[in-house]
Formats: sequence, structure tokens, C-alpha cells
Amino acid sequence: MASRRINACRIKVNRSFSARELADLLDVHKNTVRHWQRKGLRALDGGRPALFHGRAVRDFLTNQNAARKRPCPPGTFYCFRCRAPQRPAGGMVDYVPRSTVAGNLIGLCETCGTTMHRRTRRAAIADVMPGIAVAIREGDQRLSGSTCPSLNCDNDKDR
Repeated sequence: MASRRINACRIKVNRSFSARELADLLDVHKNTVRHWQRKGLRALDGGRPALFHGRAVRDFLTNQNAARKRPCPPGTFYCFRCRAPQRPAGGMVDYVPRSTVAGNLIGLCETCGTTMHRRTRRAAIADVMPGIAVAIREGDQRLSGSTCPSLNCDNDKDR
């Protein structure tokens, strides 16, 4: 089962919690709190039941969430199959505008060949993809602005 991000802001920092109270507050199983304890969450003392200070729990969960992040440096996309930032194959990327100021960069993963996407502003393309050839494609044409609208459109019918 995939791990999910726990909202650390639900914990009051000036309170002490037992494992059961933390589990109920964060909507996780009691054994999850015990697992966190094995991974480095410190209890107040060695007594039973183990009590955890709110500040220590919040700091532990914030550090756990930050460790999962994979920021993409310039010139890379995040590949969901490789689960890591990857460079585009052949150093080529397409830019498809979605609005007047922003659009999607599309490229293929250098390692596995999966299509990767990255949202960016048109003005920031040179900063996001330095040294990579970016081909700017024409955006998708809207039906109402096209010269040949759909045949089942009744906008031009005279009544």
C-alpha cells in the first residue's frame, strides 16, 4: 500500500499524546505510530504508555514529508515510471500553449521512453529547459473559432 501524506498541522505542539491518541487524531493505525517510533520519533521517556510531545511529532512528520519530494532541476521532467527527474530523449521538447501565457512542455524519458509533461510559462521556457531544443507547436483550435465548425452545430440555421 502506498504511503500517504499526513497533515502535521492537526497536531497541537504544546500537548503530549499517547500512540492511540496520535493514531485517532491523524486517522492512522496505532501500529503506524509504533513504526514511526522505530524510524526515529522520540518518546518523552521510557515509561508506558509511551507519550510523544506534539512539537517532536510535528517536526518528525514535516521532515518525512520533505524527504519524499523530488524537485526537478532545470532541463528535466519528472518521469512517473522511473520515479525520478529525467532528461528528455534527444534533447528535444515540444511546447503546446494552453493559454496566452502558459502551456505544457512534452518530452520523452531518456531512460524508459515514457511521455513526460511539465507545466510552464511561455516566458520561462529558456530558464526551465536551458540548452534543450524546444519546438513551439500551435495550440488546439477551438470549435467556435474554426472556419469549418461541426456538422451537427445549429448556430447558423435560419429560423
